[in-house]
Amino acid sequence: MKFPNRIYTIEEFMRARKSIEEGHIHDLRVIGQSIFKNKVEKVLSLIKRAEYYGFLQTYIRKICEIEGISQLRETEATIWLNKHVINNPIESARFIIQKSYQMKAYLDGEKYYLKGELPAINASINFLQKLEEKLVNKKMKKKCKYSIKQWTENTIL
Repeated sequence: MKFPNRIYTIEEFMRARKSIEEGHIHDLRVIGQSIFKNKVEKVLSLIKRAEYYGFLQTYIRKICEIEGISQLRETEATIWLNKHVINNPIESARFIIQKSYQMKAYLDGEKYYLKGELPAINASINFLQKLEEKLVNKKMKKKCKYSIKQWTENTIL
């Protein structure tokens, strides 16, 4: 079954779900200026290194450059990224994986209001831990470790 162009109606939602169940993989497209595309390619190489690229392609169709707020667009299976998020490759990769897990939860019909983004955030932390194991570059490994610390540290504001 073909993945629908948009996911607005129950019928489109069910087609999207069935398509994923049948093994659909998106041909991930990156849309934006060439500098943005180059940065996204570096981020995608980190996602590939951690062996999450297949998961990403299952749930996300496009990554688009925007000037507004970075977010998941469930109805389009698209992640919108702004220039601030994309400037940190480790955090960008984590954000993309988080949004991929949110898309999965959406298509699985999980009730967002019960747990919010917590399951997707936890999955993105697991991604960071796997990425840290796979990284060879000590500087990138250090950045990854710092990001893990930021997301797991208990702080009182």
